Amino acid sequence: MAKASRDFQIFVKPAGATCNLDCEYCYYSDKRELYPESATLRMSDDVLETYIAQHLEASAGPEVVFSWHGGEPTSLGLDFFRKVVELQRKLKPAGWSIRNGMQTNGVLLDEEWARFIAAEHFAIGLSLDGPAELHDAYRVTRGGQPTHQAALRGYELLRRSGIQPDIVSVVHNLNVLYPLTVYRFFRDIGCKSLGFLPVVEQAPGTAAGVTRHTASAADFGEFLCKIFDEWFRRDMGRISVQTIDEAARPAMGLEHSLCVFRPTCGQIPVIEHNGDYYPCDHYVDREHRLGNILETPVGDLLDSKAQRAFGDAKRDALPGYCRDCEVLAQCNGGCPKYRFLNAPNGEPGLNYLCAGLKRFFLHSREPLARMARVSRQPQYRAAPSRAGRNDSCPCGSGRKYKKCCGAVREL
Repeated sequence: MAKASRDFQIFVKPAGATCNLDCEYCYYSDKRELYPESATLRMSDDVLETYIAQHLEASAGPEVVFSWHGGEPTSLGLDFFRKVVELQRKLKPAGWSIRNGMQTNGVLLDEEWARFIAAEHFAIGLSLDGPAELHDAYRVTRGGQPTHQAALRGYELLRRSGIQPDIVSVVHNLNVLYPLTVYRFFRDIGCKSLGFLPVVEQAPGTAAGVTRHTASAADFGEFLCKIFDEWFRRDMGRISVQTIDEAARPAMGLEHSLCVFRPTCGQIPVIEHNGDYYPCDHYVDREHRLGNILETPVGDLLDSKAQRAFGDAKRDALPGYCRDCEVLAQCNGGCPKYRFLNAPNGEPGLNYLCAGLKRFFLHSREPLARMARVSRQPQYRAAPSRAGRNDSCPCGSGRKYKKCCGAVREL
């Protein structure tokens, strides 16, 4: 098997869609239907060892990243991940290092898990949707019970063990209405890295075209703008907000790191519990199954014509309306899964979130551009934790906040 021709990340689903929760908006829970013959969705030792070996063989090294997703990966139990690191140590080439990341709801974490995660230096993404009343609206157990207290306990357990989790917050039709309540909650619990993942569930035949869990594009745009203003005034340099980081990258001369804003996609394929390979987390279905690692090595699947065609289709199918847009460099049409509207000129393929994303990118563009310019100057220093109207602006311009970024107009 040849090395992959590009850097890659794979979302591995060792438990498939298995989860201890029953979140109403979950887009992955119905993937169990792809495997009706499987009583238990659990990656076997043979598939696990084959995957780890192939991932290492396809990697350029010397640092290799593994990403464990679900469903809920901790539902497999700690011994499964002890086996993971054992195999990684056995199979990795001399001089190479391995990093593991895991996305979890945090509910099953305990002291033993925390000790293991800390000892093995796992990076953890933890799902929280804000304070209890907003989180528990949709993130419930299979018995319909709230989960906020248990998830927050898992978060605090990790922090006490010296682990700083990244928080992933799903933005739905309820919490989208309280942007500052949500953001300040995360700041208050000591979050340092925060990502917002909007619910977009298409529901053909309904008046709105989307499910009730889906926030409107306008509300999502307002949500991002309000959080940006708070972050820029108080938390720049202290909290990383993924969407803001991505909005700043073009001004910094950097490519997007988040797939939804890159010109092409398909950089993060999925491997299911049985070794089935799919081009993207949002396209795990029979139509998009590209193979199985027990039959075709990971490196060959990553460089396959089908994988590349899937990724290039995002760029090639972009409507002319988007190609002429003033924020094309920030957006690149967004996630293809959400491109089910018609543009004002009637072209198909407009992103459901277009209006909200455009508002946010325009709202944040000027202050982020100023921040990018001054960050390249030798005299640039870290931003203060809070700026009053008469304080120096956090962007480093030398002007008062009220005369600089505090005067950013509302769009």
